[in-house]
Amino acid sequence: MQILVRKLTKRISFKQVLGCHSFCTEKIADIGQPTPASHPQLLKDGDITPGINTEEYISRRKKLLELLPEKSLAIIAAAPVKMMTDVVPYTFRQDADYSYITGCQQPGGVAVLGHECGLCMFMPEAKPHDVIWQGQIAGVDAALDIFKAEKAYPIRKLHEILPSMIRGSSKLFHNVQTATPTYMDLEPFQKASYNNKVKDLSIYTHQLRWIKSPAELNLMKESASIACQALLQTMLHSKAYPYEGMLSAKVEYECKMRGAQRMAFNPVVGGGPNGSVIHYARNDQRIKEGELVLMDIGCELHGYVSDLTRTWPPCGRFSSAQQALYDLILVTHKQCVELCKPGATIRQIHNYSVEMLHKGLQEIGILKDGRSSSYHMLNPTSIGHYLGMDVHDCSMVSFDSPLKPGVVITIEPGVYIPSSFDGPERYRGIGIRIEDEVLITDTGYEVLTGSLPKEVKHIESLLNNFCNGLGMDNHNNTRAANSRCY
Repeated sequence: MQILVRKLTKRISFKQVLGCHSFCTEKIADIGQPTPASHPQLLKDGDITPGINTEEYISRRKKLLELLPEKSLAIIAAAPVKMMTDVVPYTFRQDADYSYITGCQQPGGVAVLGHECGLCMFMPEAKPHDVIWQGQIAGVDAALDIFKAEKAYPIRKLHEILPSMIRGSSKLFHNVQTATPTYMDLEPFQKASYNNKVKDLSIYTHQLRWIKSPAELNLMKESASIACQALLQTMLHSKAYPYEGMLSAKVEYECKMRGAQRMAFNPVVGGGPNGSVIHYARNDQRIKEGELVLMDIGCELHGYVSDLTRTWPPCGRFSSAQQALYDLILVTHKQCVELCKPGATIRQIHNYSVEMLHKGLQEIGILKDGRSSSYHMLNPTSIGHYLGMDVHDCSMVSFDSPLKPGVVITIEPGVYIPSSFDGPERYRGIGIRIEDEVLITDTGYEVLTGSLPKEVKHIESLLNNFCNGLGMDNHNNTRAANSRCY
């Protein structure tokens, strides 16, 4: 056998071996983030970030310049690196405005946009020590070749070049959320600020980001689809493993296995009374028999986030009190979704939801009077918010703004009754929210998260069929599920 292997090996020439592996000799530049050359499975030729091409980024810059007053300058810094300990950083997430304008997903840069200079990027410089520990980063060449800036300089030259650009402008706009001493300490900037010539750029960037392009909507739909599939798997998992922490881990695993880069926020997994804590984050309790679990989750796909909530009983059956409340939230949810169309406003939809829920809670016997203060104790939240690159997206756009095609909002009616509530005992300690993403279209709306069940009969059927053995990975999982079913 060894002789045969040696003979076969001799027949393969050195040239043939070299030819088989010659594709590996081509050097692909590493700029610290995916490119079409380095990650063809993620980006097409012409993309700066997955799903968003060069033309769209250039168009965004042109539209922002059209909104900026003549001879004004916009300064946008990248998000800072936040440290967990002295040498260990938290996972970096780029600021939405900086990402929206440049496409750069890395820290350390400052972008300047003006009518005369176009996009000018000041880029960090990679030191050998930093490359060893953190890898390569995008520099001046990447700013010009990949991000298509008109001008680019190393960040160390900012204090030489930016002051004259500021002096030549009549008004300055900057991203307040990522403001950095790198440019704020410059004397011309401080002088402009003293003379009240510095304004928040988000009044313009949020206006642009509010209406999503077809490419952005494709990413948002995929992000929503991933979140729906992940939460569905987690719902099925909940009967066998009724623990907040396990369900949080499960949904994150399912999202990332489907391509999400990160969770949009720390999942809210509130079992029983914890579901009445709106932004509950501990996720450290066992969900007791007969309790509901409220899960508010979302993931991020290439800069675009999803956000949805479902509430269900891991045991597989709603109690009569739970179902009475759930039905009220569900009918309110459905009617509010029907109101989503061009020209409507979040404020109008919210006010309608308050009327419905207030009346319904009185009819059930939970509220004994018509005072709004009593209602707001059980639901202090809005019916929804804008969604996009951030979870609560475009905060500078008023909830009184008429909705337009391309805007994505959430519809999320809920009720949050603490255990200490002075009302019927059977309703105490119940939190319920049903949240979907809704895209405003030319003719009305499209529910992006509509594939995830929310009808009582569908949820109960799903949970109970699964507990009986459908879809289990193996015999051990089936045995564990059956031993824990209530």
